[in-house]
Amino acid sequence: MTVLFVPAALPPTPSVTPTIVAAVLGAAVLHAVWNSLAHGVSDRVIGFALIGTVDVVAGAVLVPIGGALPAPAWPYVVASAVLHVLYNLLLLASYQLGEFSQMYPLIRGTAPWVVALVSVLLLGRSLPITELLGVLAVSAGLLGLVLVGGWPGRAQLPALGAAILCGLTIAGYTVVDGIGVGLAPLPAYIGWLFLLQGAPLPLLAVLRRGRGLPAAVRRCALPGLAGGIISLAAYSIVLWAQTSGALAPIAALRETSIIFGALIGAVFLGERLGHRRAIAAAVVLAGVILISLTP
Repeated sequence: MTVLFVPAALPPTPSVTPTIVAAVLGAAVLHAVWNSLAHGVSDRVIGFALIGTVDVVAGAVLVPIGGALPAPAWPYVVASAVLHVLYNLLLLASYQLGEFSQMYPLIRGTAPWVVALVSVLLLGRSLPITELLGVLAVSAGLLGLVLVGGWPGRAQLPALGAAILCGLTIAGYTVVDGIGVGLAPLPAYIGWLFLLQGAPLPLLAVLRRGRGLPAAVRRCALPGLAGGIISLAAYSIVLWAQTSGALAPIAALRETSIIFGALIGAVFLGERLGHRRAIAAAVVLAGVILISLTP
């Protein structure tokens, strides 16, 4: 069994600069876009397989560029790749079992709480009061979006369970990558991570679709490949931001993607935002401002 050690050199009180805030918010926009594409694709198994294919190709290009991966970084890359595969499978299940407007905010709203707790309790990092309030506000606002339509019924429990587990995998790979990116050149870490995490999804599509695979790929090629490229860019930005060591605030800022997702739905998909969702969105934005103002 491999044990992951936290490097002693990791800064205990990292700061979030305006550049990092802007970059992570940009990544949140990209994340909302690729999730909208993944949810809307006619065959989600094929859509996720195409996203995985993009990851594999990008990883194969980056690995020679990044050079050899240092030995201490390997456990983190492997652990993160496993968590990312679980994340994709649970995300697929969540979208198949529940509605996008409820699943997405629950998935994204779970991670900041867990990352903040792990950062403080296990990694020994302290959170300034404004940063802590910002993380809590972002999480509360996003979870509030889930409850806009009332408390979920028993029939929704499998979907909610998949969504919560998916959020926990996000928290897991956020913490693992937050440590791992400090142990290797960023191109090497990104390359091996995408190469390892992307391979199982195309294999799943081959097993599930068999002879119907070519026709399914042709139908889903454009949104699937576009989603893969956008996903790749979004998480690469996040990995770069995590080299600062500010895991909890970055995790919270990432989850503003649900706000951009709601705006995409209202502007491009004709979905009604409503005053309750607008209030929850305002709470999230207040949290972002608190995080941004933290020295």
